[in-house]
Formats: sequence, structure tokens, C-alpha cells
Amino acid sequence: MLKPEPSQVNPPVLRKKISDPVPVQILLIGLTLLFFIGFVFLPLGLVFSQAFQKGWEFYVEAIKEPYTIEAVKLTLITVAIVVPLNAFFGVSAAWAITKFSFPGKAALKTLLDLPFAVSPVIAGLIFVLLLGSRTPFGSWLGEQGIKIIFSTPGIVIATLFVTFPFVARELIPLMEAQGRDEEEAALTLGAKGWQIFGKITLPNIRWGLLYGMILCSARAIGEFGAVSVVSGHIRGQTNTIPLHVEILYSEYNFTASFAVASLLVFLALTTVIVKAFMENRFQKNSSQH
Repeated sequence: MLKPEPSQVNPPVLRKKISDPVPVQILLIGLTLLFFIGFVFLPLGLVFSQAFQKGWEFYVEAIKEPYTIEAVKLTLITVAIVVPLNAFFGVSAAWAITKFSFPGKAALKTLLDLPFAVSPVIAGLIFVLLLGSRTPFGSWLGEQGIKIIFSTPGIVIATLFVTFPFVARELIPLMEAQGRDEEEAALTLGAKGWQIFGKITLPNIRWGLLYGMILCSARAIGEFGAVSVVSGHIRGQTNTIPLHVEILYSEYNFTASFAVASLLVFLALTTVIVKAFMENRFQKNSSQH
């Protein structure tokens, strides 16, 4: 008896490709490109256009100006302090929320988003009310020779508050998805806490951690509202790059302000490139697990 061919038993099913109509695709792609050109590419191009309006020599002089250099230094110092602290706090918060069960865990997870909800200006005012020289605690700090508001520590604290959620928010979903199986297996085999963290947890979250640190750096560099309130706008002392740009612009020194602003744009573009690289590595790493 002849047996039927496999193709006769299970004939191939012709699947019709389902997609949106071509006119809809063209409309959506066109709107996206139009929005990108109008609200991203064109403004950024105008910044560089205005920055070089008086020529390369004027641009270099604006960048080399002492107040600009001090603003760049203060911005980089703030980022160098804030990002490692936020990385430490972010890992600690993500570890506590994803690995332990305790009362108020859901509330703590929700409160992590508080800096996103509070206006940066309000955050700055809160620190002025807490640490200002006219408050009891601020007055006591002043007697000890410690100045927080209108100095670098105040700028660091305000930036720390505003950028805190970035690392934690990247790590919490990642650590929840990875679960605790590997850590518990290592614990069963006798591994210590730091050994588990260094050899299992940290390698699994490293790309998410770096991704969060990149986002944190970008926000710290460009933060204006909270820093503006606590800085006092002292030229050469408490002005970060965004504050220096605002001062130059308010003095009608437009070309110099755009020249300094181009530094922020350059740093933002660098951040986007590094972020895209991290995102790519993060997705590859996630697909391997």
C-alpha cells in the first residue's frame, strides 16, 4: 500500500502577511521624520549655527573664557560625585526591593519615582528650607564651618536627588525578571554574600547598571532647575554649564551663550551614542539568558 507524501498529509498553510496599509505606514513614518526634523535636528543645528556665527576664533575664545572653564569643571565634578553615589544607592535599592520581603516594600518602590514627579525647582527649594543658613540645621552647619547652600555640596545634593531614580529604575525590572534561582543555588553551595554579588548578580546586571549610569550622567550634566535654586549663581564658583549659558543669554551675549550651549549638545550626542551602544549590548545580553 502506498503511503501518502508528508506534504499531502500536512499541506503547507499559506499565511497572509498582516501589516498596516502602505499609505498609513507612509503617513506615520513621514510624521515621525517631520517631528524629528522640526523638534530635534533643526534646533540642534541652530545651536551650532549660532555658536559659529562670529567665526571659529570667537567660538574658541568663548569656550576658553575662565568662567566657562570653571562652569565645565564644576559640572564634571558634580557628575563624578553623583553618578557613583547613585550607582551605589540604585544597586542597594534594587537589591532590597527585588531580593527581600518587608513591610512597606510597595510604598518604597512607588516613592522611588518621587524625584520624577516633583518639579526640580521645588526640590531645590526643599533643600534651601532644610539646609539654608536661616534654618536651625543650616545655622548649626554654619557654626561648624560647613556651607551647603550656595556652594558645591548643595549643587551635588540637589543633582543627587533629581537623578536618583535612573539607576534603580533600570535595575529593578531586570533583577525581578532574573529571579533569585542562581543566588539561592550559590548560597546552597556555601558562597558568601559578596561572592554571590560579585560573581553572579553583578555580571547579570552590568549592562543595565551601565545604561542607568549613562542616563544619570546625561541628566546630571543638563540639570538646571534644582541647581539654579541652590547655587546662588556665583560666577566662577557655583555656576554649572546650563547656568552659565543662561547668564550669558540674559546678558545678550547670544553667540557666546550658544557656543557654551554647543558643549551641552556635544555631550548629549555623545551620551546618545554611548546609550545606543549600551542598549545594543544590553539586548544581546538579555537574549542570551
